[in-house]
Amino acid sequence: MSRFLFREVKPMLASVADEPFDDEDFLFEPKWDGARMFIHKQGERLEAFTRSGRRVTDKFPELKEAVSAIRAKEAVLDCEGICLNDGRAAFDDIAYRLRLGDPRRIAAAVRSHPAAWIAFDVLETTEEHLREPLLVRKDILRESILSSERLAACAFMPGLGTALYAWTKERRMEGIVAKRRQSVYRPDVVSADWIKVKHPIEIDVIILGYQTVPVFALVIGLHFRTVRFKPVGLVESGLGEEQREAFLDIARSLLTNKEGPTQWLRPELCCRIEYRDRSDRHELGRTTFIGFLPDKRADECAWTY
Repeated sequence: MSRFLFREVKPMLASVADEPFDDEDFLFEPKWDGARMFIHKQGERLEAFTRSGRRVTDKFPELKEAVSAIRAKEAVLDCEGICLNDGRAAFDDIAYRLRLGDPRRIAAAVRSHPAAWIAFDVLETTEEHLREPLLVRKDILRESILSSERLAACAFMPGLGTALYAWTKERRMEGIVAKRRQSVYRPDVVSADWIKVKHPIEIDVIILGYQTVPVFALVIGLHFRTVRFKPVGLVESGLGEEQREAFLDIARSLLTNKEGPTQWLRPELCCRIEYRDRSDRHELGRTTFIGFLPDKRADECAWTY
């Protein structure tokens, strides 16, 4: 009896590195900016689940086209659901698709924000494959899928992580994932055998406030379509002592209320940062300060869709 078919699966997760590398013991894949999903198939039945176990099949009528692309009678595939925008995966578009519930809006979104799936691993066919090496699972995956407009096996490059990292940067992709050739699939584990290396992204943000404990940090925000001055994270690294002192001197005239560790300011100052992580709620992580923007207006600091 299958352990995973049409059941919740906890994905294997990658650890993090800042710089790409070359290593013949690893395969390197492009990192797609989408939503992690599992596609389950048995006969003509096909279901899709998010990484949290939520069934989302009805949100994606396109999945009906993916059934014929899976040659295996039974399969559980680890995939990235994506929506392409100007030739590259756009996270906000797949997130929009996942929010929809009304059948009429879903039908319209199939035309305006069509979805596809990139499969990068296989957990089961008619037998379980978790304990088999990654290279073996890649062969099984390739044999199990007939690539189509809706579903395709993820391409990979043996050994050459730096070249693939440069290639993905040119195409404004999210980064790369390095995977040890002999790695087994370990559900619900952050593994050193899988390593994601993301491209840093620069963005101009509003300084909403600051904290001094446990360390000094800027509280940053952005404007979105439905909300203004939304806090999106903290910036702790990259700010030198002289810059910090100059900022605090200017901030004295902008103080408003204080809540817990955060001293809020009138939102009049802007700065440029880079980030490497972004949550589903647009919370920015692994941030680094680049510089203050004295000529930038807060109204100009908005999330780009």
